[in-house]
Amino acid sequence: MSVDSAELRQLFHTLNNQLGIILSHAELIEAKAQDERQKARASQVVTATVEALTTARQIRETLENVRAGQ
Repeated sequence: MSVDSAELRQLFHTLNNQLGIILSHAELIEAKAQDERQKARASQVVTATVEALTTARQIRETLENVRAGQ
């Protein structure tokens, strides 16, 4: 399967936008949580989303490096 750079950039852009929405909502829920259990759950979503954003960036960079080496 061949995917060009523009398609990959668009996919990563879309993924980052989606994760950004999840992150902002999770942060809002965390800030407004009424009890520690809710706050802890929202905090887990925040942490996981930040990790997913980092992983997406690492994948993008790895693919760019592979393509640059071709």
